[in-house]
Amino acid sequence: MQETFAEYTARTAFERPLLSGVGYAQRVVNSEREEFEKQHGYVIKTMEKREPSPVRDEYAPVIFSQETVSYLESLDLMSGEEDRENILRARATGKAVLTGPFRLLGSHHLGVVLTFPVYKSKLPSSPTLEERVKATAGYVGGAFDVESLVNNLLGQLAGNQAIVVNVFDVTNSSDPLIMYGHHDQDSDMSFTHESMLDFGDPFRKHQMICRYHQKAPTSWTTLNTAFLFFVIGILLGYISYGAAMHIVKVEDDFHKMQELKVQAEAADVAKSEFLATVSHEIRTPMNGIHGMLALLLDTELSSTQMDYAQTAQDCGKALITLINDVLDRAKIEAGKLELEVVQFDIRSILDDVLSLFSEKSRHKGIELAVFVSDKVPQFVMGDPGRFRQIITNLVGNSVKFTEKGHIFVQVHTKVLTDLKALTCMNGRLESTDLSNGCPFKTLSGCEAADDRNSWDTFKHLLSEEELSSKILDNKVNSAECSPDKNVTVMVCVEDTGIGIPIRAQDRVFTPFMQADSSTSRNYGGTGIGLSISKCLVEMMGGQINFVSRPQVGSTFSFSAVFGRCKKNPFSDVKKPLCDDLPTGFRGLKAIVVDGKPVRAAVTRYHLKRLGIIVEVASNIKMAVALSGKNGSTSHADFSQPDLVLVEKDLWISVENGGWNIQQLEWKRNGQTFKLPKMVLLATNISTAEFDECKAAGFADTVVMKPLRASMVAACLQQVLGMGKKRRQGKEMQNGNAFLHSLLYGKKILVVDDNKVNRRVAAGALKKFGANVECAESGKAALALLQLPHNFDACFMDIQMPEMDGFEATRSIRLMESEANKRMNEENSSVIGGNPHNKGQWHVPILAMTADVIHATYDECLKSGMDGYVSKPFEEKNLYQAVAKFFK
Repeated sequence: MQETFAEYTARTAFERPLLSGVGYAQRVVNSEREEFEKQHGYVIKTMEKREPSPVRDEYAPVIFSQETVSYLESLDLMSGEEDRENILRARATGKAVLTGPFRLLGSHHLGVVLTFPVYKSKLPSSPTLEERVKATAGYVGGAFDVESLVNNLLGQLAGNQAIVVNVFDVTNSSDPLIMYGHHDQDSDMSFTHESMLDFGDPFRKHQMICRYHQKAPTSWTTLNTAFLFFVIGILLGYISYGAAMHIVKVEDDFHKMQELKVQAEAADVAKSEFLATVSHEIRTPMNGIHGMLALLLDTELSSTQMDYAQTAQDCGKALITLINDVLDRAKIEAGKLELEVVQFDIRSILDDVLSLFSEKSRHKGIELAVFVSDKVPQFVMGDPGRFRQIITNLVGNSVKFTEKGHIFVQVHTKVLTDLKALTCMNGRLESTDLSNGCPFKTLSGCEAADDRNSWDTFKHLLSEEELSSKILDNKVNSAECSPDKNVTVMVCVEDTGIGIPIRAQDRVFTPFMQADSSTSRNYGGTGIGLSISKCLVEMMGGQINFVSRPQVGSTFSFSAVFGRCKKNPFSDVKKPLCDDLPTGFRGLKAIVVDGKPVRAAVTRYHLKRLGIIVEVASNIKMAVALSGKNGSTSHADFSQPDLVLVEKDLWISVENGGWNIQQLEWKRNGQTFKLPKMVLLATNISTAEFDECKAAGFADTVVMKPLRASMVAACLQQVLGMGKKRRQGKEMQNGNAFLHSLLYGKKILVVDDNKVNRRVAAGALKKFGANVECAESGKAALALLQLPHNFDACFMDIQMPEMDGFEATRSIRLMESEANKRMNEENSSVIGGNPHNKGQWHVPILAMTADVIHATYDECLKSGMDGYVSKPFEEKNLYQAVAKFFK
């Protein structure tokens, strides 16, 4: 900063030709001295003896100075009598103040110092002295070396005739102080010229007297010389005035900057208000869509209808996520984006993301799959919404830019990826060549950008999950079973799309930037998804990178650090079986027939999530042979399979085509056994192909990809004749059961000005056995809640016309308070009244709104509400909101 100040003052010295140097002194009170000296690395010194300054109420050490006065650095201007007086006067008046003449430090010439106060905030129109002192940040000072100044001017006017110049301080006219020159009685006193000098301080007066040292020359020369000195005086005053005005202008500019800052902050608040309003207006109709779809999902639907409705609901959520991208970008730029830390299931989130893009992937005919290592904990602590947002952005980009091949999402732990170099192929996946002639050992057989994700690497990761070696167990368990440590999750999204051009790869994570102008026209998008994802990954303690090859594909990988859950709160089962998946498949045996090993491993992963014991075969003949064994390589009790799942492309291939299931020899120990259920796996299938597969002996239900555990379970239930088996009563999910027991028979008032929202809220609450009554405004709610009433709770919308939710709540609380007060007074007036029988009118009021920006918990509490539920209702949030009120 000192170098910058010195360079700036040196370059602008032409604006201050009369000043010998400029410096800036900071105001430091005694309590700040120690911290100041530690920060600057020197001790504040006095001006006289340059020794450590004694204890004072305040100091004015010089911290910045022009090179011509660099000797002033660290000197306390308050220790000098003239400078101290000047500082106090300048601070009190708010104007430039000039000292009396004194010997300048350094040159020892007579001179004066011009001082300006610098304020750190804008002062009121008529500030008091105390306000000025409090607002003072420091002082800017400039020194006028009168002797050097006049000598320089006289040197420029040198001629044949010597001129005598005297400069006086005539502030006290009765006792003028000579600042330059000597009284010389021998000089020619017949002709003198007097002029007043203005150094910028209206309270001090200075006079300059010029005369010839010897006899005056001819009159015209005398006049010219006098005129020249008069011009000099004018120039001196003008330059001094210009310097003062320049400093004043700097102060004015500073104040204008402060005003602009206030305006910018106001504009930022206005933008936030605008975004909040837009967010609310968009979320309100989306709440109706979400809610109605949720009610639809609770009706009797076929597996296909269930899939369509679930996908529509997920798409609605994705739309809200896309809307939030703009809000997120603004929050990130303002540094106001925060991550929550809650428990969530990584596998469930990945299934949800795949459901968003299932229809589009089927339409394009591309493989879309996800695989999560068994070593990844089922539940982790982190921000599920932001994790979902990252995955959605990456998978969405892959679906957008991929026309053939596959999109493969893999999730592993850092422990496994670090240990893969130590492993060998001792795992259970058959050592038989499952590639079946595929040109590339990938999910779809198409080439991928990153060779590290090939089958050779993938099979090592699979084997790691099944090794029982003591060394590996110790390493993995020591890293994973420590409840006080985090887990680093590695996520990889691989696609076989168009790739990223080499010239555009440097700006992939730049906001609003795309590969080229045609990208937006052909594929759409704003170009902010990856930039937001990068910021979110870094906030999660990870990194994101990519490998891309044009016309081959792209592979994006990122890491994220999550907290471990000490205990599964829903179940003590160690296997990663999701709570919302049926348990009726446990112990069933299935054979997956697929010639592509990576794809077979993905199918096996989803079946294992349902508790099914799985074997893999590369063709149907191998599957028949495998089912005829008394045991397999990994399961001694594997006998007759219950299911055989066959990939469609393998079934219609030349090698395996034309066979009929009934014609195959399904035997074990020479005895023919009951045919297993044959199920076809397909990304898409035509009506003709469907008829052919049924004629060949396959089940009527085809498992459509992308595979998700819930969808696979629904299809297999139909294949095996289990039905949909909606769990009710004791078999309901824990959350549903608790909500039903809490809300059953309760009378609840729902207040919302939107008819669709009222229907959605009422339907969601009635599902759990509540008796619901609706009101369309705050005033209507106030009328229904007049005491006495029999409502057990009230769900109150916040933004309503006439009377909003906050105002209605305050009115209800006031009414209850007055009623309780009257009841207490009546109880105390009755002789023998029970002192514990106090008024207890307090209906729980829960805010419900789509405005996630303003509807914070604190604001709800201030108005008298008891909690907050976001729209649309989700079972987890609803349970958390009502559990503390209903026992």
